[in-house]
Amino acid sequence: MLDKNGIAKRIAREVKDGMYVNLGIGIPTLVANYIPEGIHVTLQSENGILGMGPFPFEGEEDADFINAGKQTVTLLPGSSIFDSATSFGMIRAQKVDLTILGAMEVSEQGDIASWKIPGKMVKGMGGAMDLVASAKNIIVAMQHVNKAGESKLLSKCTLPLTGVKCIKRIVTEMAVLDVTPQGFKLLELAPGVSVEQVKNATAGRLIAEGNIPEMKID
Repeated sequence: MLDKNGIAKRIAREVKDGMYVNLGIGIPTLVANYIPEGIHVTLQSENGILGMGPFPFEGEEDADFINAGKQTVTLLPGSSIFDSATSFGMIRAQKVDLTILGAMEVSEQGDIASWKIPGKMVKGMGGAMDLVASAKNIIVAMQHVNKAGESKLLSKCTLPLTGVKCIKRIVTEMAVLDVTPQGFKLLELAPGVSVEQVKNATAGRLIAEGNIPEMKID
């Protein structure tokens, strides 16, 4: 199965030249390190950065440059910094072509729960609701199961929703799946993972037709 960097590498293959891309907190931030050569994209962070680069090397961090997850980042030539109101103006005006974000749960209808677990302290909503409501395309980077081994791909989300019927594609440590009217459609398998393993780890409806190819990562 893939580790977090493997998930990020696979998602980086979804990024197309010329896109404006928002990277959410967690696994999505790693995508910045794996944008393929020859692909030129502009990475946006909702706290007010346009033109983020990869993470800095140790010792080269600048505490003034952080992403929405409070991690230090680099800035590429031509980048800009602005207030969050301007940033969310970009998001709500649908200037972002692709949003990549994490999730606690995704339903077979494309609903996403990503911001709160009842009874646990939460710092705030963040920008996820605006992003899932406004982005032209959304990919979720997540673990297929939780720490207890329970599926996070469900027939119906059990946690408070972030967005409804908005998720198009999911990449986990086990597979790449699309959300369709019939359920989760299995598109690719991680190296060493079988269709049966994915079926056992998916609580929602799973469609697995024909020979499922192995993910291409490198």
